[in-house]
Amino acid sequence: MKDARFAPGEYEAFRVFLEQACGIVLGDNKQYLVMSRLGKVLNEAHLGSLGELVRKLKEERGGPLREQVVEAMATNETFWFRDRHPFDIFHNRILPDLLSRKLRQARVWSAACSTGQEPYSISMVTEEFQAANRAAAGMEVQITGTDISSRVLEEARAGVYDSLALSRGLSAERRQRFFVRDPLHWSERWQVKPDIRCRTRFTQANLLQSYATLGRFDVIFCRNVLIYFSSELKTGILARMARALNPGGYLVLGASESITQYSDEFTMERCQPGVIYRVKELLR
Repeated sequence: MKDARFAPGEYEAFRVFLEQACGIVLGDNKQYLVMSRLGKVLNEAHLGSLGELVRKLKEERGGPLREQVVEAMATNETFWFRDRHPFDIFHNRILPDLLSRKLRQARVWSAACSTGQEPYSISMVTEEFQAANRAAAGMEVQITGTDISSRVLEEARAGVYDSLALSRGLSAERRQRFFVRDPLHWSERWQVKPDIRCRTRFTQANLLQSYATLGRFDVIFCRNVLIYFSSELKTGILARMARALNPGGYLVLGASESITQYSDEFTMERCQPGVIYRVKELLR
């Protein structure tokens, strides 16, 4: 795309495609963002305009071009122990509750997990909790990370990060305890240790589609994700998540996110700082 000007209707047609494909809602004046993120995709596909791209996407109805576009437009911002207090809540409140219920297996879902920092952070907290609580050793914790992007999931599965990525939210003590130097890039990259990785699995999922194949969970982390969806899509996502939770299950959202206008299927619990949500028992 050579400049930011679009023919009439091109930008609106692309907005409709993107929302239908992955739920991302573009504002009225995001033309420059679209141009900057899709320039490489258009060049590689030998397309001269946004309109040509939309027509091509409609013709193919899926395939690699669609995935490239969604990946280019998705926000994959993430870092270790983001906002910190949700992980404190998980350690100090959620895990003790799951343990008190004598669960043999607890399942955690990290939705829109990007390159894996959140699920691995959850696994590290689990490791710390079990080290401090002998009874917790008998409770297996399984963590499922999902994302719409196959590219970021490949990075998550590898669990290998450079020094810059590790500097974002990870303490020196945790890096020393939970990582080893990547043998292929000894001086530059680190890999999550096997005992942290073994709790995790990663699979591709679109939050606009059914969650049935993922199974049921005791905790869902869906943080800083709902802000990108329309009100109608938020309502549907929250309804599906309520039904993906086991009795007494927890939903953890981002600090700026609230479900008040979109769902009456959860109760809010204040944690000082932060809040969490629990699925109402009557739904089960």
